Amino acid sequence: MSLGFVQRRFMSSALQKWAYSISGFNKLGLMRDDCLDETADVKEALRRLPQHEVDARNYRILRAVQLSIQKDILPKDQWTKLEEDRLYLTPIVEQVVKEREEREEWEKNY
Repeated sequence: MSLGFVQRRFMSSALQKWAYSISGFNKLGLMRDDCLDETADVKEALRRLPQHEVDARNYRILRAVQLSIQKDILPKDQWTKLEEDRLYLTPIVEQVVKEREEREEWEKNY
């Protein structure tokens, strides 16, 4: 039974690495959260983000745009690896969404 769990876990991580590597954004040095659509919730989360994180995000996005214009990618040693990628914005976005939904519920009932 534990062998099946290990096999599923390995396949899951192998599939995750494969999907991450073919996504393409990592070849431009971007992280997953750099690719979020800038909705009102994401903009509020960006406002709450520490300035050094916003600056790093803006740098990665500008570098990716420049590479895209040049129809180029980063050298393979500079690609963002799955292990290095972290969700720096998603927890804040989730908190903003939760607060917005709570506020909408409050306004609807009172």
